[in-house]
Amino acid sequence: QVQLVESGGGLVQPGGSLRLSCAASGITFNIYPMGWYRQAPGKQRELVAIITSGGGTNYADSAKGRFTISRDNAKNTVYLQMNSLKPEDTAVYYCNVPGKAYWGQGTQVTVSS
Repeated sequence: QVQLVESGGGLVQPGGSLRLSCAASGITFNIYPMGWYRQAPGKQRELVAIITSGGGTNYADSAKGRFTISRDNAKNTVYLQMNSLKPEDTAVYYCNVPGKAYWGQGTQVTVSS
């Protein structure tokens, strides 16, 4: 039983910040890469950021310079720090193991003035 529970979303004004958390259970967390994904209304889900088991990171062009993915293996948790938020960042954000389909409920991020 794999469970991924996202939290930390909310309503924020353009230019604001949010920190998302994803708590994982049911997997040997420390050996897997983890990704953050998002799905905006009417659009397909897209990969935003990924972090390897060793801590290496990569980002979508839209996220570079603004978002930071990190992980705490002792807490089985992956984070996404989002700064300088834009309205186009509005989406439901999910975490997952790349290539897997352990989709949870996600957490809603709304960037609006």
